[in-house]
Amino acid sequence: VQLQASGGGLVQPGGSLKLSCAASGRTFRTYNMGWFRQAPGKEREFVATISWNGRVTSYADSVKNRFTISRDNAKNTVYLQMNSLKSEDTAVYYCAAGLVTGTSTPSRYDYWGQGTQVTVSS
Repeated sequence: VQLQASGGGLVQPGGSLKLSCAASGRTFRTYNMGWFRQAPGKEREFVATISWNGRVTSYADSVKNRFTISRDNAKNTVYLQMNSLKSEDTAVYYCAAGLVTGTSTPSRYDYWGQGTQVTVSS
């Protein structure tokens, strides 16, 4: 599975962005998908995950009720809708694919996209 993240950019605090992660290959629908982020000087951290069928989602406490993960298996794409953005959301965002449902552990994901930069600043 090859993953391509897009949709990052510069946004003001309180604004919104929607990230997309397009996957190649017919096996996309069998993979659980996750979003992670990494700020300068910090470790990569979990943001959200969604099961292969879209029925199970999980979020980091820091983004709960602000971010929404979703997927469209017909389009081989997973999304991250980010609302009420804060300066602390500034990071490179990565999508990842794995076979373990509901995990927030990066090592449980097998495939990673290249990352897209999100900058929240006035």
